[in-house]
Amino acid sequence: MISKTYLRYIWLLDTIRQSKIPLTFEDIVRIWEGSPYAYMGGLPIRTFHEHRKGIEEMFGVVIECDKSRGYIYYIKNPEVLMQNPYAQLLLRKYSVPQDFSTFNMMRDRILLEEIPHGTGYFDSVVESMRTNTELIIDYQRYEGQRETLTMQPYSMKVYNRRWYVLGYIKEKESIRHLALERFLDLHTTNNKFEFPKDFIPRKYYDNVVGIYVNEELPVVNLKIRVYGVQTEYMRMLPLHKSQREGASKYGEFAEFSYRVCLTPELKSKILALGSDVEVLEPAEYREEIKKEISASLDRYMKKE
Repeated sequence: MISKTYLRYIWLLDTIRQSKIPLTFEDIVRIWEGSPYAYMGGLPIRTFHEHRKGIEEMFGVVIECDKSRGYIYYIKNPEVLMQNPYAQLLLRKYSVPQDFSTFNMMRDRILLEEIPHGTGYFDSVVESMRTNTELIIDYQRYEGQRETLTMQPYSMKVYNRRWYVLGYIKEKESIRHLALERFLDLHTTNNKFEFPKDFIPRKYYDNVVGIYVNEELPVVNLKIRVYGVQTEYMRMLPLHKSQREGASKYGEFAEFSYRVCLTPELKSKILALGSDVEVLEPAEYREEIKKEISASLDRYMKKE
């Protein structure tokens, strides 16, 4: 569960963002008192300014006061908010419509995809990222092995309804990702680390589909042919940001090319499309996919 403090941050950020009129502190307090989060307590001026500071530290978003216009508050750098996927995720999931009564009546009919497991240590990891302090993690791999790891957390990412933490693991002497749902226990420390100035989390995943990054895998040119109505889905929801469309025949097929690493997640995505997709290049990868399909077919063809 997300903490009450973060919920207050999201509420304040979203209230100022959604407001169609300038808001003073008094306006914000009045809206807070009528919100579904008012049970958390009041919003004194000192707490309000602490929330402003917390929002800036967490999201990089500055809530500025314009004294010349009667001490109204506004978002100084809305472009930062739009470019922050973590902020967008939280706003989509936890923001409250201004007409809360309508939302409350419809809440059983507005369904969001849930992340079922692994949020218990979410706040601790985020706080460790904010303060650049190491974590001691009791971790159990999907294969069953249990180990204690010292991690310097760099970033977090959602993939396939799971949270992953990316960071430097001392025992492995390398950057790895850990599934948050596999954390058995977590201890915060006061041991500081320096976040690498040249490390950009978003760029780290530039050439992959999913979460798996192997720096030994080369970036290759991948070309696929997609058939039928699936072509429209692929246009609307690209397999990877490098997607480019090539030859096509309306109503029959379209070809798409990519610059990617051939990771396990990419293979899973391609196989999941079944007969709607065909790998054209590289030739070796086409053969690899053919073998996977043949092995799967053999299982179905075996007699009981």
